[in-house]
Amino acid sequence: PRVELAWAMKAHQHAQVYFNLISSVDPKFLSLTKVDDRIYEEFRKTFRDLKIDMLDPEELKSEPAK
Repeated sequence: PRVELAWAMKAHQHAQVYFNLISSVDPKFLSLTKVDDRIYEEFRKTFRDLKIDMLDPEELKSEPAK
């Protein structure tokens, strides 16, 4: 149990550090993987008209969105 607790505490500390790092950078300059641009291009091919600046859950649940 102590090893599991120590692991969980260490994981939480790492998560806090990474969250602080990604929160301190302007998202347009943030690159999480080497293929971020490709992922976004593929996303846009599939969801051309989806507004990602403000997602509306009701709009996502609508029949046309499904």
